[in-house]
This record gives sequence, C-alpha cells and structure tokens, in this order.
Amino acid sequence: MQTILVIDDDPLVRRTIERVLQRGGYKIHLAADGLEGLRMFRSVLPDLVITDIVMPVKEGLDTIRLLKTWNPDAKIIAISGAIRGGNKDFRVEAAALGASAALAKPFEPPELLELVTKHLADTGASAV
Repeated sequence: MQTILVIDDDPLVRRTIERVLQRGGYKIHLAADGLEGLRMFRSVLPDLVITDIVMPVKEGLDTIRLLKTWNPDAKIIAISGAIRGGNKDFRVEAAALGASAALAKPFEPPELLELVTKHLADTGASAV
C-alpha cells in the first residue's frame, strides 16, 4: 500500500483528503503545518506528499524547497486557493520549486484522486 503525507493547516481539508485517498486504497499520514510535515517526512518516507501552500509555522513553499533538498525525487502535489498578491500564483511558484503538480482549492474528490493515482502510477506501483 502506497503512503501519502498530507500537510494542511485546515483540519477539514486534511480530513476530507484523508477520506478520499483512503477510499482510493492509500495509507495516509496527516500533518497540520510544514514543520510537523517535515518531521513526519523523515520518519514515514511517503511515496507522495500533498502540501498546502499558505500555512502558519512553516509555509508550503519552504516545505517544498526542503523536501526537494532532502530528496530530489520526492513527488509533491501543491494545493492552494490563495494568490500571493497581484497576479502571482502560489501554485506556479510551487511548481518552480519542484512540485510535481499543483491543484487549486476548492477541488472535487475525483480530481484529487485522479491526480494522485497518475503521479503514483509513474513509480510503477499500483494504488491498491
């Protein structure tokens, strides 16, 4: 069973993602901010990380940067409903830092599951 680490400061978002992905056959670990997510990454060694961009304590762009430093092959999906200001989109910045994909909030559960399945299928392993 493939493991996914979900990092998001919104408990409702975390639980929703957890339910959707558990139904898809994945093992899920949850973190409430980037700092907790980074600690968990080292112990869990997930197949995929889904991280929010705008979070307290350690925001998502710094989290992505560190994850890619620790493991350049880490698969990361950035999620965000925010823009930084003006027309600069956080998701574009996340992709520039090495996120495999970016997904705008709000998203539909099938959209998330399809994106996760696609990214994990690239490893040659099945989701279930």
